[in-house]
Amino acid sequence: MEKKLVIIPTYNEIENIVKIIEAVFAIPGGYHILVIDDGSPDGTAAAVKALQPAHPEQLHLVERSGKLGLGTAYVTGFRWALERDYDYVFEMDADFSHNPEDLPRLLAACTEGGADMSVGSRYCDGINVVNWPMGRILMSYCASIYVRTVLGFRIFDSTAGFVCYSRKVLETIDLDAVRMKGYGFQIELKYTAHRLGFRIAEVPVIFVNRKEGTSKMSGSIFGEAFWGVLALRFRKLHSAK
Repeated sequence: MEKKLVIIPTYNEIENIVKIIEAVFAIPGGYHILVIDDGSPDGTAAAVKALQPAHPEQLHLVERSGKLGLGTAYVTGFRWALERDYDYVFEMDADFSHNPEDLPRLLAACTEGGADMSVGSRYCDGINVVNWPMGRILMSYCASIYVRTVLGFRIFDSTAGFVCYSRKVLETIDLDAVRMKGYGFQIELKYTAHRLGFRIAEVPVIFVNRKEGTSKMSGSIFGEAFWGVLALRFRKLHSAK
């Protein structure tokens, strides 16, 4: 059986973290979890530690000092996974905007469908977003159109944060060269994988706005993504090998 790791970055997710961990472990297939917590003052890391004795081989925690950015959290997690020989690595939010029951569908797109990387897509089959303000939906949808226009990149949901990577994708991408730290990181990783010739599949999912906790989205995150996409268009590509 393939070794599978779900990376969940957290900052102040005490309302969600125990429930999302239990929901992932309820999915058949033996998924492991790595929580990367950026010094949450609300006790998120302590809640994870309290669960670890019940899941000694499956539940892991990396604690960082302060908010260092979503992108750096995932890069830390990718390196952790590669060192421990995981075959498939997932990105997933802690707030249930991504349904853990969709994990097997993302995995199947790679193991059965032949993709190197799969994306839980809000926009490849219409607009599948629940309980988001209209302004937020328009901003996100238009951002994906902007990315396709500037980069000539045929992915409908390039900013999606629900992703499955095969090991060979993460081994090939030069993680040291990743520049964007916010949600632009999602665009950068997908575009880099595309330019390296990997096959990316989009799997339609329903994105549900968080019910508990506070969103970490900000105007500066969108600003980084806007200008970062322009920089990606002209950046020379390097792989890790």
